[in-house]
Amino acid sequence: MWNFFLMIAVIVASLTGFNWLMGYRKNHLQIDLDDRYMDYNEYVRALKSELRSQGKDVDYLGDRTFKIDGKPYMFIERNVTMGGVPLQRAIFKPIKS
Repeated sequence: MWNFFLMIAVIVASLTGFNWLMGYRKNHLQIDLDDRYMDYNEYVRALKSELRSQGKDVDYLGDRTFKIDGKPYMFIERNVTMGGVPLQRAIFKPIKS
């Protein structure tokens, strides 16, 4: 009986940890692009383009910092294999002032 509860607890903790790592948190923005970018400058241009297409006002301030709709965000990149296909995800974490 305890093994069952322990197994359920481990599964819930694993899913929660995965979601946390992938940026599913309050006020965080996530972007998954169709193409894979090896050059950082091209990646930043693609992110800016995607954010603008979503109707957001965006500026890149340098040092992985973006200003999106007047609020500062730190850019974090995650690479995860999903179903054998690598996923390049951009997570924008709000910077508290």
